[in-house]
Amino acid sequence: MTGRFPASGQVAIAGFAHSDIRRHFDRSLGATTVDIARAAIADAGLTPSAIDGFVTSSLFPTAGTHTVQDGSSTVTANWLADRIGTDPRYIASFQGIGQIPGAVALAVNAIASGSANYVVLHRALHNPAGGYHANSMAAAAGPKQWTAPQGYGGPLPMIALPYNEYLQRYKADPEAMAAVAVEARKNGARIPWSYWADRPLTAQEYLAAPMVSDPVRRLDCDIPVDGVAAFVLTSAERARDLPHRPVYIAGHASSGPNPLRLQSHWPLDDIMEGGDATARRLWASAGVGPGDVDLPQLYDGFSPFIYFWLEVLGFCPVGEAHRFVRDGGIDSDDPAGLPVLSGGGTLGNGRMHGIPQMLECYLQLAGRAGARQRAATVGLACHSSPHFGGAVAYTNEPL
Repeated sequence: MTGRFPASGQVAIAGFAHSDIRRHFDRSLGATTVDIARAAIADAGLTPSAIDGFVTSSLFPTAGTHTVQDGSSTVTANWLADRIGTDPRYIASFQGIGQIPGAVALAVNAIASGSANYVVLHRALHNPAGGYHANSMAAAAGPKQWTAPQGYGGPLPMIALPYNEYLQRYKADPEAMAAVAVEARKNGARIPWSYWADRPLTAQEYLAAPMVSDPVRRLDCDIPVDGVAAFVLTSAERARDLPHRPVYIAGHASSGPNPLRLQSHWPLDDIMEGGDATARRLWASAGVGPGDVDLPQLYDGFSPFIYFWLEVLGFCPVGEAHRFVRDGGIDSDDPAGLPVLSGGGTLGNGRMHGIPQMLECYLQLAGRAGARQRAATVGLACHSSPHFGGAVAYTNEPL
C-alpha cells in the first residue's frame, strides 16, 4: 500500500474494556480475557450474539524459554471465540511485525470487505513466574551460536547498542532520559487500572535505578505484567447508531523487512532508515502529516524508542529529540507540549505491548477520558521500534 488507504474512515472503534494491570493475576489469563471481551461488547451496546469476528496478536513477548499455553500464558483469537458463545465468520491472529497495528489492520480489512460486521480485538499479556527472560538454553545453534555464548541475547542489549550509538553520535546526555520515564509515570499514575496508579516517579528515583545493560537503566524498561484489553470495531455506519462516539481508523502502516544482521542486532542507521519508510507509508495511508496530529502516542517499551519515533515521524529534527525531551517538549501538562505519553504508555502502565497507545487515542477522540480529557482530533498510536513495528492513525471524524 503506497497511497491513501481505501478503507480510510470506513471502520470505527465502538467500545472497549480494560482489566486492572497487575504483576500477577489471581485467576487465569483466559478467564480474565473472557470477562473483558464481554465487558467491551456490552460497552459497545451489543450482545455476544452480534459478534462475528475475532482478531488478536497473541505473541508472548519474552526472550525466555517459558512454556506458551493458550488460555494461560497467551490467549489466541480462536480460544476466545470458542468461549464467548457466538458463531463467528472471521477469526484471525496477526503474527508479523507490529503486533497491534497488524491486528487493527486485520479487523479493518475484515469489516471493510464484509467478512465480518462486529469484530472484537483483544490483547492479553502475561508475566510468567520467575525471570521474565529466563532461558534454559544449554546449547546454541544457528545464528545464536555467534551471540548467546557471549551473553548477548534478548531485548536489553538489542536496545542498549543503538541507544549508545545515539548518545555518542548526537552528544546526548543519558540523564536527560529521566524526562521520558518521569512523564510516562506522571500520566500512568492518573489512570486507575495502571500498575503504577498513584505512583509517579521523580528524576532522582530514575537516576538511582541500576543499570541493566549500559546505558539502559531498569526504569527505562516497562515492567512485565498481567493485563487484558479489548475493543469492538464495526463499520462507521453501524457505529453511529451505538452508544459512544465512534473513533475512526484513518490509515496504518507496518514496517518492512530489515537488513540481515547478527541476531537481535539493531544498528541505529537501520532503525532510522526503516522508520523513515514506515512513516512515509503511514502519512500516505492516512492522508495526514505530523502537523495534523495533536495526539501522538509513541511507543515506549524502552525509553529510547521515544527519541527514535519523534525523529522518524518528523516531530523534531534528526539528532534533536534528546534536547526536545530535555527541554520539556513532551510535557503533556504544558499547552505547548507534544503529548506523546499522555496515556502513560507502557512505562506508565505496564508491559501492555502497544495497548496504552491505542487506548489513549480511543478515549481522547471519543471524549471518554474523564478528568484527563484534552482537545484532540487526530491521534497516532505507535508500536515497537520504528523499523520493527508500525502505527495506526485515528480521527474523531472521517477525513
